[in-house]
Amino acid sequence: MAQSLKNLKQDFVSNLTGGTINEINLVTAVAPATYILYAALQTRLGFFKSYGPLQFIADFLLSAAAPLFSTTLYSSFPLLLNLLIVSPAILLRLGQPRNTKRPAKPKPQDVEKEASSAPEFSKKPFITVYRGSMMTITCCAILAVDFRVFPRRFAKVENWGTSLMDIGVGSFVFSSGMMNAKSVVKGYLVKCASEPLGARLKGAMRTSLPLLVLGIVRLIMVKGVDYAEHVTEYGVHWNFFFTLGFLPPLLAILQSVLPAASRMGISYTFAYTLLSLVTAVGYQIVLEKTGLEAFVLVGDRNKFGLISQNKEGISSFAGYLSIFLAGMATGMYTLPQDTQSQRFGLLKKLGGWSLFWTASFIITKERWGFDLAVSRRLANLPYILWVASFNTAQIAAFYLIERGYFRGAEYSDAVPKVLEAFNRNGLAIFLVANLLTGLVNVSINTLEYGRIAAMGVLTSYILVLTLLAVELDKRNLSIKL
Repeated sequence: MAQSLKNLKQDFVSNLTGGTINEINLVTAVAPATYILYAALQTRLGFFKSYGPLQFIADFLLSAAAPLFSTTLYSSFPLLLNLLIVSPAILLRLGQPRNTKRPAKPKPQDVEKEASSAPEFSKKPFITVYRGSMMTITCCAILAVDFRVFPRRFAKVENWGTSLMDIGVGSFVFSSGMMNAKSVVKGYLVKCASEPLGARLKGAMRTSLPLLVLGIVRLIMVKGVDYAEHVTEYGVHWNFFFTLGFLPPLLAILQSVLPAASRMGISYTFAYTLLSLVTAVGYQIVLEKTGLEAFVLVGDRNKFGLISQNKEGISSFAGYLSIFLAGMATGMYTLPQDTQSQRFGLLKKLGGWSLFWTASFIITKERWGFDLAVSRRLANLPYILWVASFNTAQIAAFYLIERGYFRGAEYSDAVPKVLEAFNRNGLAIFLVANLLTGLVNVSINTLEYGRIAAMGVLTSYILVLTLLAVELDKRNLSIKL
């Protein structure tokens, strides 16, 4: 009976074809929509100035529950949900005077001093909201996918196509790459000498080791309890933690080209973009010209032992590396502290790079250019460009909202505490989400739960994660994995 249930759950997430990109954009637009309502409540009413139980409930509903409902009960009506969320914000903007006081503009000498000093890394609200929103919707999806209330078109695609969970995986890697750019900005933009390769590799291994350990622990747990697995996702033994864990060492090696780029006058944004594109295009050529694509999709899983058993994870690693590099390129111009006079320049950069990645994606897309279909399983060229396009557009949207509502406001006023908490301990919360997902699946038959019962479980689950994240943040704890 247990084996039969395992097979049913495996079939439930297998052989899926996904949905449309337009629908994915509408569903994920709930994040900018809720940020608009948060901003309206804060700037017009000062609602979140003092943070008590009422504010936490409102924050939870906007930051965590809304993404859950967008991907489940409102999955067929995402535009309606977004309109319901944004409408009160429009009314507040039209009928209520602004409540946020703007600080005085810095004196000319202060701006000059700021521009000539080393790059600063004060927190930016739009980046925190982007990363926190990405984490909440990812945590919602990894358990919701096991219930029938979560549409099958949102679950990971088997071979070709696009889905909500496919963009979620890529976004996680893109976001990680974006934040990894901080160390490069610190090292190179302040004209420090480049670290030798050995030192970079040593630091990379310190970052990788905890992730690889998590990957091994997850593998042992999954095999130990005979947990239902979707083998074609990464392979028999490979999992997402291994992908994350192997990225830093390879990146440390690739960073050796940066001094040469600097001597040639190439900015690091362009250098990482070029590295990303060279990796993506080179990988796509290998897929098509060597038979690797056919081997990954239909090849014998036992032909080459461990390699063929984990062919998806090993092959797609090149694609995720390209996404990571694209994220680093984005971090190079979004992370450094911008002066008052540079802020419009950041908006132009975000808009320009978003258009670049979107145009590149359209060129490679089937029927539009090179007739290439998106494949998350392969992490091929169109998938890489789609992930970069989606994430830069999301970041630009959050930045526009921040500029429209919070220019000159304090960081703490401009960021929902729930999203701040999810961003601060993102990887730790993601690990707990994985553990809770496993616990729920071994405790109940998720396939038998109707809409109301499923939403009860899912809401309780995301509430537990939110309470944990907020409590860690309240205690000023940052868990580094």
